[in-house]
Amino acid sequence: MRKKDVPIVAQSTETTDWVSRYADEVIAESERRAPGKPVVVASGLSPSGPIHLGNLREVMTPHLVADEIRRRGYTVRHLLSWDDYDRYRKVPAGVPGIDESWAEHIGKPLTSVPAPVGSEHPNWAEHFKAAMVEALAELGVEYDGISQTEQYTSGAYRDQVLFAMKHRGDIDAILDQYRTKKAPAKKQGQKPVDEAELEAAEGSGAAAEDDGSGTSGYFPYKPYCGRCEKDLTTVTAYDDETTELTYTCSACGFSETVRLSEFDRGKLVWKVDWPMRWAHEGVIFEPSGVDHSSPGSSFQVGGQIVGIFGGKQPIGPMYAFVGISGMAKMSSSKGGVPTAADALQIMEPQLLRWLYARRRPNQSFKIAFDQEIQRLYDEWDKLAGKVADGSVLPADAAAYARAVGTAAGELPRTPRPMPYRTLASVADITAGAEDQTLRILSELDPQNPLGSLDEVRPRLGKAETWINTQVPAEERTVVRDEPDADLLASLDEQGRASLRLLVEGLEENWSLDGLTHLVYGVPKVQAGYSADATAKELPPEIKVAQRTFFALLYHLLVGRDTGPRLPTLLLAVGQERVRKLLGA
Repeated sequence: MRKKDVPIVAQSTETTDWVSRYADEVIAESERRAPGKPVVVASGLSPSGPIHLGNLREVMTPHLVADEIRRRGYTVRHLLSWDDYDRYRKVPAGVPGIDESWAEHIGKPLTSVPAPVGSEHPNWAEHFKAAMVEALAELGVEYDGISQTEQYTSGAYRDQVLFAMKHRGDIDAILDQYRTKKAPAKKQGQKPVDEAELEAAEGSGAAAEDDGSGTSGYFPYKPYCGRCEKDLTTVTAYDDETTELTYTCSACGFSETVRLSEFDRGKLVWKVDWPMRWAHEGVIFEPSGVDHSSPGSSFQVGGQIVGIFGGKQPIGPMYAFVGISGMAKMSSSKGGVPTAADALQIMEPQLLRWLYARRRPNQSFKIAFDQEIQRLYDEWDKLAGKVADGSVLPADAAAYARAVGTAAGELPRTPRPMPYRTLASVADITAGAEDQTLRILSELDPQNPLGSLDEVRPRLGKAETWINTQVPAEERTVVRDEPDADLLASLDEQGRASLRLLVEGLEENWSLDGLTHLVYGVPKVQAGYSADATAKELPPEIKVAQRTFFALLYHLLVGRDTGPRLPTLLLAVGQERVRKLLGA
C-alpha cells in the first residue's frame, strides 16, 4: 500500500544500484501477489552464540531494500525471526561464563538453555540476542521482531503444524527427490569465481539436516521431550482424525501420547518450517546464505514445499561471505569472528552501513579491524567530499545516502569529522587524556580551533577504542622522556642542520598543514630547492633524503623507525618537548 503522506528521501532517478533494482522487483511482485497490502521482507537469525558480521548481512540486505521501498512511500514490514526455538547444537568455544557442563543442554530449545554465568538475561537466546538488538538500533534498522519460541508455544502456528502433518506424504515426496542428490563434482582444473561459489558447489551440510524421516514413517514435526526438554525424540504414531501423536525420547527414555491440536511443545523441522513461514507471513523478499543454496538445502527444497502451504517462494539473492581484515583480539577470545557490536565499538554506524550497501549481495567483502580501517575511513571521507561538491557518481551517491540515514531520517553523526587516522594517532599518543587531546586537535587548524571534544564524537571514541583494543602494545606510540644523547652526538653536520631547520620553523608552522609543509620541506631546502617544489621538479634522491630525515625524527621522538604521521606526532608532543628531544 502506498502512503501519500510519507516523505520520500531524495534519491537520484538515475540510480542503478542493486538496492533500487531489487526494490523495483519486490514492489512489482508484491502488487501481483498481494495488491493493497504492506510489502513484506524477512530475515532470520539464530541466537545460538555471538551473532557475527556475516549474519548481519542476513539483516542488512532486506533492510536496505525495505528502506528504499519506504523512501518511495510504500508501507513495508521487515520481519526479523529470532530462531530461538532452534535446538542448542553445541557448546561454543571461548564464550565467557560457560564451561563443558553446558553440554548437558544440547538438544533443548535455545530459550531453555541457561545464559552464561554473570549474564543479566534469562536464557541463552536472550543473552546473545541482546547485543544484536542494540547494534541494530544503532544502525537504524527498523524491523518487527518475531520470537519463534513465542510463536510455537502460543499455538500461533497450530493450524500450519496440523496441515503439515496431514500433508506429510506430499512433503515427503518432495524431500525424497533431494535425499540422494549430491553436490556437482568439480571438473579438474576448474576454479570457482569466488568463495561463495566454492561453498555452494561443494555443499555446506545443509542437505543433511534432519528432515523428519524415521523408521516409523515420515513426520515433519519434532516434539521437545516432556521430561528432559530435548528434541532427541522420534514420532512413532500419528492419527489424522484425533491428532493423537505418540513419541519416544532417546535421551531419557520418556514416551507419551499427546493431542497435537492442543500440544505446543515442538516445532516443524527446518526444511518445512521455513516455507511454512513464507506462506503464513506472505514474504516477498528474503535473501539466503550460501549454506541454504546448495543442492537439497532449505531454500531450494522450500521453493517447492511452500506451494503445499498455498504460498510462493520469496525473491531473494544468495549472499556471499563477509571476511575480516585483522581478526580482532577482543573477539577471537570469544571463540568466533567479530560481531556487529564489536564493529560498532571501533566504527561509526554510517561506515558499517556503507560497507554492506556498496556491494551487491553476491559480492564478498572484508570489514577491517586492523590498520586497513584507516584507509576505509579515508575512502569514506573522500566520498563525503564528492557528495558535497556534486562530483559523485549516481550509484556511489545512492550508497552514501543509504549509509548516512534511512527513510526515517539521518543517523546521528559526528559534527566535525576529523580524519580517523589523525584521531587514532592522537588517542595513541595521549592515552585518553582529554585536556591533551583537545589541545592537539585544536592546534590542527589554528584558524578554526576545536571548541569541545563533543564536536569530534562519536568518531573520536571509536578511534580511541580501536587503539586500545586492536593495536598491539608493541605497536603503540610512547614518546621519549629524555633526549637520545648518543644519537644526537653521532649526527653529522647535515643531520644537525636538518634538525635546526625544523626547530626554527616550528613556531611559524605550528598547525597540521604548516608542519606537513615543514617536515617535507626540510630535505628539499637542504638540497638547494624551494620548500614549495613539487615532486615533478625534484630528483628521485629527495624522496630518499625525506625517508632518512623522517626515520631520524621518529628515533629521536619515539625510539622507533616509524610511528604516527609526523605532523600529528609533533603537535601531540608539543613545541617545548619537541625542542628538548631534538636537542635544541
